[in-house]
Amino acid sequence: MDDDDDDIPQLSSHTLAALQEFYSEQQQREGTKTSQGFNQYSIGSIEEDWQLSQFWYSDETALCLAKEAVLAAGKGGRIACISAPSVYQKLKEQDGEDFSVCVLEYDRRFSVYGEEFIFYDYNHPLDLPENLLPHSFDIVIADPPYLSEECLQKTAETIKYLTKGKILLCTGAVMEEQAAKLLGVKMCKFIPKHSRNLANEFRCYVNYASGLD
Repeated sequence: MDDDDDDIPQLSSHTLAALQEFYSEQQQREGTKTSQGFNQYSIGSIEEDWQLSQFWYSDETALCLAKEAVLAAGKGGRIACISAPSVYQKLKEQDGEDFSVCVLEYDRRFSVYGEEFIFYDYNHPLDLPENLLPHSFDIVIADPPYLSEECLQKTAETIKYLTKGKILLCTGAVMEEQAAKLLGVKMCKFIPKHSRNLANEFRCYVNYASGLD
């Protein structure tokens, strides 16, 4: 054998174990999809992309937020999910509910949802399709991808343009003051959870009497 083999970088046992765990989880997920029949609306059917600051809600949180949105929108209501695809997915699982919903998202993988997907870049908050009329949604749910005042400020422009009045915002606890200033929302008692633990404390904010308190 050539001595050059000694120059090939070796993975540490810790890194190898982490890789094996990752591939094992991936195989398990694929097996679950195959055995249960793939549901394109289930949370996790589209993997999180951390480079896009994507962190999906836990199943319980997504269901709680979806039910809150349906109640707030009312019969025949219209719901917009801005950068909150896991709530959109849970809403689509609510068979027989009388409402319509769309998802505004930067990640084009969500275009699998057809006409209900609207490409959205928070850097261009009002660059929206003509059919998204101002103040045409009974409630807007938003989860800005970044914990920055700039991101919240720009997303707030979109929220205020689309909503008839009701807003459900999910973002970090550190954004409480800016959220109140920009959108007139107050922190709820309900604490949202994610499928993976995040370092930052997350909270929900609303500007109406909600079931999240």
